[in-house]
Amino acid sequence: MKIDEIQIRVRYGETDQMGIVYYGNYALYLEEGRTEWLRKFGLTYKSMEENGIMLPVVSLCINYKKSAGYDELINVKTQLKKIPTAKIEFEYEITNEKGEILTTAETILVFVDAKTGKPIKAPQYLLDALE
Repeated sequence: MKIDEIQIRVRYGETDQMGIVYYGNYALYLEEGRTEWLRKFGLTYKSMEENGIMLPVVSLCINYKKSAGYDELINVKTQLKKIPTAKIEFEYEITNEKGEILTTAETILVFVDAKTGKPIKAPQYLLDALE
């Protein structure tokens, strides 16, 4: 399926007193990966919101394998798991500069009509962009 990769340098404010990335910050790395994945296909959260579509995360599963530290360059690989329906599913792999797997994760987001708050099918322009 469709894959994108980005690099992020770990900032001091993302770490704990030991210089290790605080576990909650990995969700932010996943969001950044997902945001850039969408951008690669000519889409943005902002444009979807302007078209009345919200995309909340309904499921997040993270497996921590190894720690990332301050000033490390990490690679976030974001992959579409399958063609979107009313939901869109992603798999992630975060690695360090040595190529060691630090974290694996999965998220599920649901397309929601901003006015009604009800789930809807993936917009056709998204499906077209993925072809």
